[in-house]
Amino acid sequence: MGEFKPRGRKQNSEDKFQPKKKFTPRRKNTANKSKKPASYADEGLIRLNRYLAHAGICSRREADKLIESGAVSINGKVVTELGTKVKPGDEIHYGGEKISGEKKRYVLLNKPKDYITTVDDPQKRRTVMELVMKACDERIYPVGRLDRATSGLLLLSNDGELTQRLTHPSSNVKKVYVVTLSQNVTKKDLIQLVEGVELEDGKSYADKALYHRDGEDKSQIMLELHSGKNRIIRRMMEALGYKVTRLDRVQFAGLTKKDLPRGRYRHLSEKEVGLLHRIAGIQQRQG
Repeated sequence: MGEFKPRGRKQNSEDKFQPKKKFTPRRKNTANKSKKPASYADEGLIRLNRYLAHAGICSRREADKLIESGAVSINGKVVTELGTKVKPGDEIHYGGEKISGEKKRYVLLNKPKDYITTVDDPQKRRTVMELVMKACDERIYPVGRLDRATSGLLLLSNDGELTQRLTHPSSNVKKVYVVTLSQNVTKKDLIQLVEGVELEDGKSYADKALYHRDGEDKSQIMLELHSGKNRIIRRMMEALGYKVTRLDRVQFAGLTKKDLPRGRYRHLSEKEVGLLHRIAGIQQRQG
């Protein structure tokens, strides 16, 4: 298990044979000046432009422009000098918002069933965190959840704002599931799923309901919905007299399982991250 990387890629060998630096003799220091000892105060310092880049605000070059424009402050004081360094505990603000220097991570997992969607389980059952423990150094968290018996796409990230937007009840995040039932599903019930099914907490709807693979097996259907209610698909199908034997999420917010084997993960591309931000209604900062 671990990050999935397609085979056939060649490693970059550009750095194997680098020319040696030309040796330049230095004149002996006859002034007998004592070398200044390294200061422990320098430990943990990071350049401000790098800090902003790690936070996902922009590139280092664009960060320099932001700094020079006076758009960034440290501990309430506007800084415009390039090369300014940040130390642990400093509060960095840009655009009126506090910025976290931790690099944003976005990991897509194809979750197998029998794994709990939680960071820690008191009963010591297997969790999704075991599958992504080597994905990155940053601490990431599940964006939403999948039941233990449900497999498929699960996003994990340390982007708190994105997580909140994508999991909010009012969010319009599209999710697509392949549902396998204990018996064939009638066309009437497919229509009923879209028209609405009455549940104990109100009526719930599927945006689309159709047979999977052109109806080769009428016990398998595809459901598209935006609802984030707990166990919503299982409850809707049970209300119509069906038992779900398998549930697999095949799409989440425009992301698919293409080329991602079960139990493996991959990091999202910059383009995919941008798509998620647009779906969540988060305006990406420009330099």
